[in-house]
Amino acid sequence: MQLWCTEKQTESLGLTARVKETLFTGTSEFQDVAIVDSFQFGRMLVLDGVFQTSIFDEFVYHEMIAHIPLYIHPNPKHVLVIGGGDGGTIREVVKHDSVEIAEMVEIDGMVVDACKKYLPEISAALNDNNPKVHLKIGDGIQHMKDAENKYDVIIVDCSDPIGPGEGLFTHDFYKDVFKALKSDGLFVQQTESPYYHQELIKRLHKDIQSLFPITNMYLANIPLYPGGLHCFTIGSKKHDPAAVDMSNRQKLVTRYHNAELQKSCFVLPNFVQELIK
Repeated sequence: MQLWCTEKQTESLGLTARVKETLFTGTSEFQDVAIVDSFQFGRMLVLDGVFQTSIFDEFVYHEMIAHIPLYIHPNPKHVLVIGGGDGGTIREVVKHDSVEIAEMVEIDGMVVDACKKYLPEISAALNDNNPKVHLKIGDGIQHMKDAENKYDVIIVDCSDPIGPGEGLFTHDFYKDVFKALKSDGLFVQQTESPYYHQELIKRLHKDIQSLFPITNMYLANIPLYPGGLHCFTIGSKKHDPAAVDMSNRQKLVTRYHNAELQKSCFVLPNFVQELIK
């Protein structure tokens, strides 16, 4: 008998993957957690039935959410990742020599433990006890309320705006992010599909733009995510993505990100530009 796993991406659309084996299932205080081994995407993290990451294409998301903002800031020393329980974003953050402290605040310890065991390639920085990494199992929203003038870069690597991730998509949260950043700080958040989440994107862009003098969106192609095209939104107090000079920056070994893409990912199709006018 064939086993299939389906994510309902919209009310009228689902993505279905054939599964070899279910490696882990559990119910935490916050959500249903599963890790399955699929034929197309390899091992996958699934939260409340939503595909979060896979061995097949995780490098795209994690490189783009981490390296784009870390290259925009000229000297990021203190970085915070909110969410990111699979460990992929913090894995990319610690590759930057300038980063001295990489904090990670994840609300669900079950996700961290499951990914460390079943997705060790993604959770490498957590499994290796990288000395830069400071992991806290706790509420990222409350962490933001308590922080002020502390971080160079904040990366909001959250799940969809439902369940435990819902509060990370609000104007009040962005105000706390602004407060927690240093005077030249910036933040990035994954902001869903420009095909299927247009009203959300419009609202978020407006909220972020009301606080940050520089607000930009960029894109990446990620097969696992709805529509295959994913967007990220940056709010910056000072540093402009268009002004980045990659010629004198640390060169990393990457599979998706490169110096040319650092700028070209901000070139948006007309329909996306219309969303954020």
